[in-house]
Amino acid sequence: MRRFLPFLAVITVIFIGGGVAPGQSGRPSPSVNPPTELQSLKVTILSTMLADEGIGEWGFAALVEADWKRILFDTGARPNTVLENAKELKIDLSGVQDVVLSHFHYDHTAGLMSLRRELSKSNPAALSRVHVGKGIFLERRSLFSNRMIAMKKDNEATGGKFIEHDKPEEIVPGVWLSGPVPRLHPEKNYPAGVEVARTEGWVEDDLPEDQSLIFNTPRGLVLLAGCGHAGIINTLEYARKFIRPAPVNAVLGGFHLYDAKEEQLDWTGEKLKEFQIIQILGAHCTGIESLYRLRQRLGLSRRFCAVGTVGAIFDLKDGIHTSFY
Repeated sequence: MRRFLPFLAVITVIFIGGGVAPGQSGRPSPSVNPPTELQSLKVTILSTMLADEGIGEWGFAALVEADWKRILFDTGARPNTVLENAKELKIDLSGVQDVVLSHFHYDHTAGLMSLRRELSKSNPAALSRVHVGKGIFLERRSLFSNRMIAMKKDNEATGGKFIEHDKPEEIVPGVWLSGPVPRLHPEKNYPAGVEVARTEGWVEDDLPEDQSLIFNTPRGLVLLAGCGHAGIINTLEYARKFIRPAPVNAVLGGFHLYDAKEEQLDWTGEKLKEFQIIQILGAHCTGIESLYRLRQRLGLSRRFCAVGTVGAIFDLKDGIHTSFY
């Protein structure tokens, strides 16, 4: 019997090990440690172009309520838009501590300091933690200068802090920050004529810090993007790798398709079909005509593929609610 002990020891190691070998994916195995699923999710748009209530602008912001946690995603284009729209919608943001900025463009970041200064009067912790993607503080030149460089100093002077992410992070159970997204598909949907300072010198700015929020729910994944400069398909494929390969229940926010060519819209629509998407709430830079094209391509009704407006809501239980669908 003694001669068989080494063989039995090998079997024991195989069955007990079960871990991830160095260099392999760290995504938990569903059978061992399934990712947390949110039981409730509500997203309310606070800044976009169309408004039935409040002020419309070329910008984006949304309040996320995920189970017990509230997060502000982006802060609008003008200093006071989100403040005023929140008041109009009777939404109190003073209890929100975490902010996620999708990228450096002013139409997603300009309201941060106004919100921080006003809300901290009643709660010093309000909007004190700002989650950003690595690269957001890089110097830019040409069409867009990088106001985030000065904003970093201003925010830190109030006691706020920035948290840079260079990889996916589960910032709340069931709520994932994508971090910078790999560009496997050439979804080149960012402004031309802008350069960013990298170690190799000035190069075309492809918004390396662009990031989104992804929510893991019993009904599938839900994506919230500011502009989706990394590409909606790139972002969804990436999310399904580091969370789980689930169907996509909904995509929300801006996807920078307003000036996309017909071929790109058709390709995007066909790729979205692969994710079994049920709902789209397209706001900001998605483009109304582009949204209609995706609706047609995916065979969705107006109820399930709608133009986002200020005050529009996505609720995991009840779906999309907007005055304009």
